[in-house]
Amino acid sequence: YCFLILAFYLVMIHSDCPGYPFPTAPPVDPFAKIRVDDCGKTKGCFRYGKPGCNAETCDYFLSYRRIGADVEFELSADTDGWVAVGFSSDKKMGGDDVMACVHDDNGRVRIQHFYNVGQWAKEIQRNPARDEEGVFENNRVTCRFKRPVYVPREETIVDLHLSWYYLFAWGPAIQGSITRHDIDSPPVSERVVSIYKYEDIFMPSAAYQTFSSPFCLLLIVALTFYLLMGTP
Repeated sequence: YCFLILAFYLVMIHSDCPGYPFPTAPPVDPFAKIRVDDCGKTKGCFRYGKPGCNAETCDYFLSYRRIGADVEFELSADTDGWVAVGFSSDKKMGGDDVMACVHDDNGRVRIQHFYNVGQWAKEIQRNPARDEEGVFENNRVTCRFKRPVYVPREETIVDLHLSWYYLFAWGPAIQGSITRHDIDSPPVSERVVSIYKYEDIFMPSAAYQTFSSPFCLLLIVALTFYLLMGTP
């Protein structure tokens, strides 16, 4: 009797019987694209670059939203190295809590925690990020992670229930280590940011600021007036 049971078992595991499939590895979920139509509604967003750009076309993009006791951040930048956000008590680099998404040589995107010491970013082993995911596609680093709103009082990790200036930066990486940011003066939020207020804020990059500054507009008006007056 035992022999018959063993024989039946061997036949079943070596057959194509649909009732006994071999176990397979669970599928890996692809990175869900960042939704920009939620900006200003269910999450706050910052866009830096060309007017009308989105998370896939802006030079830099960041979103934030509260989920329970956490804040979820989404970052994306036109770089093959790293993209980061810093939380600062002023608009200057130094003494800032920084979260960075770094593209390493193995093609992975890792979320790292830094603290700005002057103009130098020091990696901090205590990393408040969780539910991390990231991808490098189309020469862009994009990531998503959560970190707690409240944390024990510590110099290198700020409480996000307070309002901070947000520092936006991105740049190249060498063997998975961040190097100097791409532009000399990275963009900064005009005012302190509250995670309890959702706005959709656009900041034109340098290439699109030329004709929007008051000085340039005044110059254009003056030049037009001169040309009209000089016309017989």
